[in-house]
Amino acid sequence: MRRLLVASALALSAAAVAVPAMAKEAAPVAPADAPPPRLVVAVSVDQFSADLFAQYRQFYTGGMARLLQGAVFPSAFQSHAATETCPGHSTLLTGAHPSRNGIIANNWFNLSLPRADKRVYCAEDESDPASTSRDPVVSAVHLKVPTLGELMKAANPASRNVAVSAKDRAVMMMGGNKIDAGYWWKGASFTTLKGRTLSPAVLQQNAVVAAQLKAGFPALPLPKWCGAADRSIAVGKGAVGQGRFAMPKDTPEKARGDMFRISPRMDSATVNLAMRLVDEMKLGQGAASDVLSVSLSATDYIGHATGTEGAEMCIQMAELDTNLGRLFKFLDDRKIDYAVVLSADHGGLDLPERLEQQALPRAVRVDDSLSPGSLAKAVTARTGISVDKGPLLAADGGDVWVSPALAPDQRAKVIDAVVQIARAHPQVMAVFTAADLAATPSPTGNPQDWTLKERARASFHPGRSGDLVILLDRAITPIPEPIPGMYVATHGSAFDYDRRVPLLFWRKGLTRFEQPAPVETVDIAPTLAALLRLKVPDGQFDGRCLDIDGGAGNTCAAK
Repeated sequence: MRRLLVASALALSAAAVAVPAMAKEAAPVAPADAPPPRLVVAVSVDQFSADLFAQYRQFYTGGMARLLQGAVFPSAFQSHAATETCPGHSTLLTGAHPSRNGIIANNWFNLSLPRADKRVYCAEDESDPASTSRDPVVSAVHLKVPTLGELMKAANPASRNVAVSAKDRAVMMMGGNKIDAGYWWKGASFTTLKGRTLSPAVLQQNAVVAAQLKAGFPALPLPKWCGAADRSIAVGKGAVGQGRFAMPKDTPEKARGDMFRISPRMDSATVNLAMRLVDEMKLGQGAASDVLSVSLSATDYIGHATGTEGAEMCIQMAELDTNLGRLFKFLDDRKIDYAVVLSADHGGLDLPERLEQQALPRAVRVDDSLSPGSLAKAVTARTGISVDKGPLLAADGGDVWVSPALAPDQRAKVIDAVVQIARAHPQVMAVFTAADLAATPSPTGNPQDWTLKERARASFHPGRSGDLVILLDRAITPIPEPIPGMYVATHGSAFDYDRRVPLLFWRKGLTRFEQPAPVETVDIAPTLAALLRLKVPDGQFDGRCLDIDGGAGNTCAAK
């Protein structure tokens, strides 16, 4: 498939990374007997559900086609209920469920927090006076377990731990607290941690992006196999389904960064930055193995803005394949011995307006009566309990927090009232209190068979999670008012369209196989640790090592 990139008006400057087409692979080497790879490339494709993977895998000819020649697990699970970006990324390289790594959601509430903003962002240091949940001082301080890169650095300080993404939370959750380099998109350029400076490679990439933003972009071509997806769907005050990601040169400057971000070009820039950092830092060429985490966010941004089944997502799937192919060919050309893992932080559900036309009439938007404000009014009407300062209830995702200003007996009455009101609502599947979940053992076994309570337990962390959790019914979209081009569809449910993601490993010499039995994303870290011959304490991981060589060798038993 030819590259679907910017036309001549947007050609990269001399500083840009030029990458030729993919080359043939070298002769295989038995991976169980081979030394540890010099570079681990951990790729997360944000909102890349197992359903999208199954739908588009027949069309891949680039980087995804390469990965399909390795170890393929089409049914990997983000096993927890809070299927959001931060908890999903937190499992990938820690090997720990959110209940143990502490990342229960993208945001949670601490109603006793001294600052006016009681919401806490998963990747912020709220102890810094400059931080707010919407403009955070970015940090991994809330991550309670080490990442693979941190374990590698503890075993050998010469290892480098590097992460890039459009999202700060993806960088922090995959890199952790001890990170050599971490860069993410903010506004209209890549930035980094407070107190650090941008390296020359990042400055070069930012200059290229600035030129692209100034010039504008032409429409991206629609692959021939996307024809069925190319139709308009009315939603809210607009329509989606036929976008081509064009940006005219006269687009207002304040809108350009977001238009770039919500497009396949965001992934392209992220991959370009990753390649620049490989060269700048000599990753995979030092005295110890390195890890490069690359979280590609465009699938998520496009999924939220236009849904998962339109021409926009079809174009993105082609571009994702192309961008991964460029990255792998770049590493091949530098003769780096690398291993790749690709998975996702969560899946996603298409917008209900299109699902209703596609044999899922039960797909609807959430009723406003389940908003925290409406629930609080209903609770007060039922119990007579209210508070003078602050909200009676605060909520984010499915978690609900009750005001700490209440006496214990009032709190118990409020919690009981919320449970009764929510359980009676036709759009609610289940409600669990913190006491319910704390008394539930951490689940084990096949994640596909976990009960809703067990899924919620895997997201529950005492002292951080809400006083109760409300799980919406299947196909209920928790967006009451859609905004086309920004927010029409989402994820976050406890159902398999959000929990099930692909998991693929590739290293030169692996014997290809496909295993349809369910595995978990917490299996990634122990699998890579074995490949790296990294010794870790017993109990470090919630997951298990997967033997990723389909031949006689066992990569979990390599010495």
